[in-house]
Amino acid sequence: MDSTIIGAVFLVIVIVLAAQTIKIVPQQHAWVLERLGRYHRTLTPGLSFVFPFVDRIAYKHILKEIPLEVPSQVCITRDNTQLQVDGVLYFQVTDPMKASYGSSNFVFAITQLSQTTLRSVIGRLELDKTFEERDFINHSIVSSLDEAAANWGVKVLRYEIKDLTPPKEILHAMQAQITAEREKRALIAASEGRKQEQINIASGGREAAIQKSEGERQAAINQAQGQAAAILAVADANSQAIQKVAAAIQSHGGMEAVNLKVAEQYVNAFGNLAKQGTTLIVPGNLSDMSSMIASALAIVNKGKGVLDAR
Repeated sequence: MDSTIIGAVFLVIVIVLAAQTIKIVPQQHAWVLERLGRYHRTLTPGLSFVFPFVDRIAYKHILKEIPLEVPSQVCITRDNTQLQVDGVLYFQVTDPMKASYGSSNFVFAITQLSQTTLRSVIGRLELDKTFEERDFINHSIVSSLDEAAANWGVKVLRYEIKDLTPPKEILHAMQAQITAEREKRALIAASEGRKQEQINIASGGREAAIQKSEGERQAAINQAQGQAAAILAVADANSQAIQKVAAAIQSHGGMEAVNLKVAEQYVNAFGNLAKQGTTLIVPGNLSDMSSMIASALAIVNKGKGVLDAR
């Protein structure tokens, strides 16, 4: 019975000593080992052996990138406007020994330093610039924190502003300013549209007038050319007719034909005058009429004789 108890106690002691001797560090972790109260070494990921009761794990650090929410605070801009600002800070432990002994609480130190730096940066900017210069604010905070955090074994990677909240009165004023600016742009755009419309109408009227005048001019030219061509055609026809009549008169028997034609037209003229009205028109000297008809008949007979002779 006693040997069983002794064996069990010995087994427990062996397990405790093994647990105190063998240390397994997870990936992306670092453990700070102290020997007799002093820093000895940093255990890296994997299996490590330590001396029980002499060595102890004093600090455990995560080497991953850590997001840290910075509490909201009131900052005053250069033009004396209050802003409620909060953000997120991203950092990473790069030196576990400095992170253990450089500061009693490096997380709290980083948080406080980021807040004071943020107030300093915002204080150098006007209200409108704070909304436009977020990248400048973030870069300034990271530069200031990174220099101080190097003594704490911490690397500040970036800082991002989450919200910039001015007072309600400033928000209303900004909203009114934005509304006025948009209305101004709308009025300008409408006036520009009306201006362009008037320009287009005037330009269209001018083009239409030019096209109309060009059309009227071309029509007048075409009409004049047509009239000139018609006059030339009539003149040419008359010229040819006169030439033919002259040639006919100069030919044998031409004069007699002319006299016959004149007599026929004379008689036809009196006949038409009698047909067209109820009044009978009689020549003043009927003997002249008879003599003219006789002359015309003589000419006709003479013409027939000439034709027969041919």
